[in-house]
Amino acid sequence: MSRIYDCADDTARKDGVTDAASAVRRGDLVVMPTDTVYGIGTDAFNPTAVARLLETKGRGRDMPPPVLVGSMRAATALVDDLGNHGRDLMEEFWPGPLTLVCNATPSLSWDLGDTKGTVGVRMPMDPVALELLKETGPMAVSSANKSGQSSAVRVEEAVEQLGEEDVAVYLDGGETDSEVPSTIVDLTYAVPRVLRQGAVSIEQLRSVCGTVIGELRKPKKRTGDEADGTAEPAADGTAEPAADGTAESAAGGKTEAETAEKASEGRSSGGDRSDD
Repeated sequence: MSRIYDCADDTARKDGVTDAASAVRRGDLVVMPTDTVYGIGTDAFNPTAVARLLETKGRGRDMPPPVLVGSMRAATALVDDLGNHGRDLMEEFWPGPLTLVCNATPSLSWDLGDTKGTVGVRMPMDPVALELLKETGPMAVSSANKSGQSSAVRVEEAVEQLGEEDVAVYLDGGETDSEVPSTIVDLTYAVPRVLRQGAVSIEQLRSVCGTVIGELRKPKKRTGDEADGTAEPAADGTAEPAADGTAESAAGGKTEAETAEKASEGRSSGGDRSDD
């Protein structure tokens, strides 16, 4: 049976974070609040635990989870190259609802799924999550719901979907601040590209980076994940332009759609598109 801690109580919060950290080190699953929705997570460097996380959500290796960190320093240790704008984006929007997809450090001993050598990293703005992450180090974290179902903004909703058999600890941080997922930006190419629009707007991104390629989507039937704003974008990069407009990029005068499609050809960046 799961152990549930009310983090509104200081003593329960301290005990809960300690218990959850021990569970993560054992390779168990825990549920915690974030600044977007509740997340289910485990040790990012334990392949068996990550596989259990995906199984519990009902997902395959083709949808690898992002990695949450407790500091920018922890993030840079996971990333081989932040590109031209990664550090500026971290300093402007972290902690906060921005996931950055970067080339992962090749020497890392982990298996998050079919990431094609990339990793999605984020530092959440939630005190309970940050306390836990500073105890455990990087965690693989996905939204605390069954695939195709609504994201959980209260711990009771996470318990209802995930049950008490597969999750060792639930940290109850009350209702989360927002149902809007994090914005996902791909930094693996010269021009940053939005893979999913979320809490950080493209205008905010452009205020830091200048040119940013808007989100592109392939027309397809809406699923449960799409209905709650947590869908995975097309992996092949072929899609219609997003509604935010497609001004020409700085890359040789090509349109954003052309540049993004070329950049995405033949690969799928790591990071769960359902998020956290």
